[in-house]
This record gives sequence, structure tokens and C-alpha cells, in this order.
Amino acid sequence: MSQVWKDYQEKNKDRFLNEMLDLLRIPSVSAKSEHKPDMQKCAEAVQKSLLAAGCDKAEVMPTAGHPVVYGEKIIDPSKPTVLVYGHYDVQPAEPLELWTNPPFEPTIVDGKIFARGSADDKGQFYMHVKALEIMSQTDTMTTNIKFLIEGEEEVGSPNLGKFVSANKDLLKCDVILISDSSLLSMETPSLDVGMRGLSYIQVEVTGANRDLHSGTYGGAVANPITILAKMIASCHDENNHITIPGFYNDVLESTADERTLLNKAPFNEQEYKDELGVKELWGEKGFSTYERTGIRPTLEVNGMWGGYTGEGAKTVLPSKAYAKISARLVPNQTSEKITAIMLKYFKSIAPASVEVSAELHHGGEPYLTPIDSKGYQAASKAVKETFGKEPIPVRGGGSIPICTILEKELGVKIVFMGMGLDNDNLHSPNEKYNIANYYRGIETIPYFHKFFSEV
Repeated sequence: MSQVWKDYQEKNKDRFLNEMLDLLRIPSVSAKSEHKPDMQKCAEAVQKSLLAAGCDKAEVMPTAGHPVVYGEKIIDPSKPTVLVYGHYDVQPAEPLELWTNPPFEPTIVDGKIFARGSADDKGQFYMHVKALEIMSQTDTMTTNIKFLIEGEEEVGSPNLGKFVSANKDLLKCDVILISDSSLLSMETPSLDVGMRGLSYIQVEVTGANRDLHSGTYGGAVANPITILAKMIASCHDENNHITIPGFYNDVLESTADERTLLNKAPFNEQEYKDELGVKELWGEKGFSTYERTGIRPTLEVNGMWGGYTGEGAKTVLPSKAYAKISARLVPNQTSEKITAIMLKYFKSIAPASVEVSAELHHGGEPYLTPIDSKGYQAASKAVKETFGKEPIPVRGGGSIPICTILEKELGVKIVFMGMGLDNDNLHSPNEKYNIANYYRGIETIPYFHKFFSEV
């Protein structure tokens, strides 16, 4: 079977690549209302690609927000069914001036595809579309396959939960397969066994009722930016431990064996620093870099602004200051509880000289999948088949908010089989995806279906 798959992929690999590049040219930015027509266009393009790949049916289905694309290829109701989840929406591309090439004009340099959404998640979910084509065209399908490709992952999937709840029979499956994560490297393959959750808030600090002359009023009236900076700085102690009361109360501590296994993964600190352009790493004392980005919760400032930021000088004492702050959560923490703790904290530490308001943007729950599950075992065997090495189980640092809802509503486990790399610049300028990773993913996915059907 493997040779048949390889032959078909080799014969069609240029088309596989060009089709994915066409999808990347659609600016499907879910966070911006002006891109609503692009979201519809992209959903229709995904529907068309599913039908062309062999789906018996594919539909663009409405939600209260951007549409969901559903597709299916049912070969035998008695066989196992795999539900592939992905998302066609992408992050905003700003700041545009930092892109080497326009973000929605995919450019290939040194075997890497530079474009917004190349790794997150168009390039990764499209691997499954092409894997379906290979299995369908070579008459080697061993499972039923369903696709759930949404358009709101990058804004917290606010409407997908209702869609899933209303369509349980349509989405009924035996396992959920997601490619929206990273490998440690092509030389050291890995599989994520979990994702961190997310709590995302915005804080607003108000001082005077208007912007003031910084000479006339400076020293007499509190500067909201200064106050906000102090409040944010108070969130970590000298060991970079988060100081917000109750933040760690529910953290599931990893066992010594889990930490040992995680730290067996090769890690070159100097290369890591050089690639990022930093002289020293930063993080919670007592934990390795892999632990800090996987098994530990974090608190980060994602944006901060206020006052005058235009060209030249304007000596103003601003009336308001703002910050967007996110916490990545680990198992047993909940976004609802951590959000409440964070909102309370910022309001409680504010001095009387300012007023503070804080609101939730969105959140999602952490997720863990057991390595002894049938799905994980099939994924591990598939990766070993094409990489020649058994993958290391790791925890992903990012978040896929819908995971816990999918498991709760559909009653099945999730398997993460991402083919990206940590340095793919997700959410940043010059996002990229290696062509080799794309092709390797297409090569690996049919083995997952084969091995899952045999378990």
C-alpha cells in the first residue's frame, strides 16, 4: 500500500502544493469584519477542495458567525470513523511592514512557504484533504472520514460549540484527528499529548477626564500608563513566578517521570537563543524551557498602548492606558476561574488615583489525551513509519479552545498530529511552513487511518 501512496503523491505533488498556495491567497482573517466576504470565499474553496478530493458530500454550513465547512467520505458504516478538525481562518497579518513579502502572496524561499496561514492552519489541514485524495484515488481507504473545518478558531471559536451540540449525529465518530501543532524537529519527531488553555482579558486604566499637558499637570496627576506598567510588573516575582493570588491553586503538577520523559528531547539552548535573537532565556525558576512552554501556566502582555504614539513629540499626560493580557492554562485550571482571578486582581491593586475596568475577550480549556489511547497509538505508529523514529510525547504550548467541547459533546478522544515547527512564526510576520513538512504530513496521514482501523 505504501508504494501506491508514494507513487500517487510523487506524481501529483506539484498540484498538491499549488492548490494549497491558492488557499493561502485568500485573506480569511476572522477577527476583521471587512474580511467577511473573504471568509465566505475561503469556506467555499475548502468545500470545493473536499469534493474534488473524494468526499461524497461537502457543505458550507452557517453559524452565528463565520461558516463551518463539513465534508464526509463514508465507505462502510461498520468501519471506524475519523473526524478531522481544522480551521480556515487566520490571524491578522499586521504589522505589514515587517513582512518580507506580502502576507497573502505566498512566496517560496529555500523550501519554505512564507504566507499568513501557511502553518496555522491552512497548510496543515490541507494535508488531510490531499491524504483523502490519495486513499480515495488508490482505493485504499480503511476508515470513514469526516471533516469539520471552522472559520473562528483564531477568535476563540465562539459559535462552534453550539454547532457541534446541534449536529452530534452528523459528527459522530470514533476519534478526532487534529494537525494544528508542531514537531520538535524533522529529526526528532513528536506528538502533542495536550494543549494549554487560554484566558484573554483587556484592562483599561483611566486617570483624568482628558489628556493633559505633561508640564502643567505632571507630578500632580497619576499617569495611567505608569500605573498600568506597575500593575503588570507586579504580576511576577523575582523568580518569574506569577503572584496573582490563587493562580496556581488548581495546577496539575507533572510527575517526575513525565518531566524526565519530556526533557529527554534534544535541546540546544544556544541555537534556540540564536534563532530568536536573544542573549538569555527567561521563565519560571526551577523548570526547563520545554517545561515552561508545555506543563506550566504563563501570563503574558500581548499589547499595551496609550497616550501619543505618532511621529515626533507630543508632551501629553494621557487620560487612558490599555493592555491585552493572556494566561496559558494547564490541566485542572479553568478559563472561567482564572479569568475571574485576573479581573479581580487588576481591580484590587489599583490606586485611588485611577479607575480600572477589565473585561474578558475569550478563553478556552486545557486538554490532555492519554498516550495509551487507540488514537495516540495509531498516530505514533504512523509517525514511526515515515520518520523512522518513534515520536516523543510532549505538551503543546498553544491553545485550541474547542478541544474540550469536542470531547464532551462527541464522547471521543482527540489526537494531535501536527507537522509544523516552533519557528514557523505563528501569529507573527513572515509565517512559514516547510514544503518538506507538508509533504511528510500527506505521506504520514494514510498510515494513521490504516493503523487506527487495525487497532
